[in-house]
Amino acid sequence: MSTHQAGKQEALAATMKAAPVIPVVSVNDPEEAVAMARALVKGGLPAIEVTLRTEKAIECLEAIAGEVEGCIPGAGTVLSAGQIEKCDNAGAKFLVSPGAAPLLLEAAEDSSVPLLPGTATASEIMRLGERGYRHLKFFPAEQAGGASYLKAISAPLPQFRFCPTGGVKAETAGDYLALPNVLCVGGSWVATNAMIEAQDWAGIEALARKAAAIAGA
Repeated sequence: MSTHQAGKQEALAATMKAAPVIPVVSVNDPEEAVAMARALVKGGLPAIEVTLRTEKAIECLEAIAGEVEGCIPGAGTVLSAGQIEKCDNAGAKFLVSPGAAPLLLEAAEDSSVPLLPGTATASEIMRLGERGYRHLKFFPAEQAGGASYLKAISAPLPQFRFCPTGGVKAETAGDYLALPNVLCVGGSWVATNAMIEAQDWAGIEALARKAAAIAGA
């Protein structure tokens, strides 16, 4: 593993250990993004994944990075080299992708921002290991085998650590967090689209506090 990659893996480890849940959010208004992020950080969830699924996602990411103290802003649904560059310029501290396409991985190697690539099989995990990756996204977690799958691969692949995302809920998060190879989970239940549209910042903060207190079952 190169020194550059090793440093990025250490940064990812710190981000994943910041709280048991990384909220996965879709937001299209920078002002709402800032208010939402402040509520999440106040509730104890500093790392936030802003998905690139809305027209103004990059603007929202930039606003969060510039205005929300204590936040670790990240970008999700990163699919291309161009998006990596835009997220880097916007102030992202980590990047998340649903998969691990070769061109995306090549672009990520040139970026100072660490990438959390998506995996669903042992072969995908091993291929990323050959590139120096040790911290990975397990996606879609529930559909790809859930906590029982991650438990099964922990013995033959003990060097990897995961953030399961996809179908994870407050009721099932503890099952994942109880595993030795899981550092955190990603979930959208903490700040839903409906709550953001309603500007229910108090409700988001309350859910964040509950999420921050989730321990392994």
